[in-house]
Amino acid sequence: MAGYQGWFNKPSNGLMFPNENSVRIDMWPDISEYEKTYPTGLKLADGSTARFFCSQDESTIDLHFKWMKQYGLDGVFMQRFFGAARPENRKNSIVLRHALKAASKYERAIGVMYDLSGLKAKGEDCSVLIADWKFLVDSLRVTNQEGTQTYIFYNGKPLVTIWGVGFPDRPYDIRNIGLARFIDFLKNDPEYGGCSVMLGVPTFWRDLNADCVHDPYLHELIKSADIIMPWMVQRFTPLLHNDMDRYRDVILSDICWCKQNGIGYVPCVTPGFSWHNLSRHEFKDDVKPSGSIPRQGGRFYWQQLSTAINAGADMIYVAMFDEVNEGTAIFKCTDNPPVGKEVKFIGIDGVPSDHYLWLTGEAAKMLRKEKPLTFTMPLRNPQ
Repeated sequence: MAGYQGWFNKPSNGLMFPNENSVRIDMWPDISEYEKTYPTGLKLADGSTARFFCSQDESTIDLHFKWMKQYGLDGVFMQRFFGAARPENRKNSIVLRHALKAASKYERAIGVMYDLSGLKAKGEDCSVLIADWKFLVDSLRVTNQEGTQTYIFYNGKPLVTIWGVGFPDRPYDIRNIGLARFIDFLKNDPEYGGCSVMLGVPTFWRDLNADCVHDPYLHELIKSADIIMPWMVQRFTPLLHNDMDRYRDVILSDICWCKQNGIGYVPCVTPGFSWHNLSRHEFKDDVKPSGSIPRQGGRFYWQQLSTAINAGADMIYVAMFDEVNEGTAIFKCTDNPPVGKEVKFIGIDGVPSDHYLWLTGEAAKMLRKEKPLTFTMPLRNPQ
């Protein structure tokens, strides 16, 4: 399963990324297969206008789920940010509606992942998410979509994910935003409950240090859930010698703790990381380098996939399907992005645009033990 953002929407005038100062993404999609694309204010190397897709177009979502089926990705968790769950925004769930339809059409798993990003430090709590889940069940029929039923189940129950639990850079305190109440609602409410719950937590949740709050209450929340997914993006890099050994050891120890406490475990993998253009706006005094965690043509991605499977993982979360803001996307991207004085885009190292989708499908076969695991990145059509 991968994470799916679906937040790339054209403005009212139809012109996306009107100039270099508006760019907050570090990769550029291969737009050759999209039914609808929109002009930007950016130019390609040949002087032609760079074009981009819109996530709210049904044809865009349909194409993405078509790729999932074509390459063997089981499905995606749809990111639902806290702002989208607020009453005034709740009905504008166009992307999720299209995704539910496409998931059914292509028989791909789909799940809701509540992202607590945007939750204010004061005046808001998870009561908003309780009301939103009722809306999703009643109005969008997320767990009972039309056509083929593909909502993801865990331990025989619909799975709902809450991401952003235990990160110290968040404005909210996990003790006073009603997380325990929300988890109890999802699991035990007589009408809307009966769900399994997955928590998205920091990499070092087990020791409550480094990227994690130093609060043992986090372990209480984890033990009340069914499964956890540690967020491991930016925590490991191919630029450090034997960093995959550290990645392996973290997973092995995590799995041991989870088995002892009856909790499921999903490690996170990512093809690379880059947020140069985003950091130009978010961190003006600390602009990040382009391609800070290099993809190495897929080798870094494959190292994580094979290491996680070999360590005993029986589920994997891929970060992310379409996240070009931070350069973690696995969907089709290009080596021919726009050019400019200020913007910098990472390419895909000369590999085919579908390379990461194909690698994901190969790893899925090995995860299901349909093919033997190999630590060397597989080659397509080897001679």
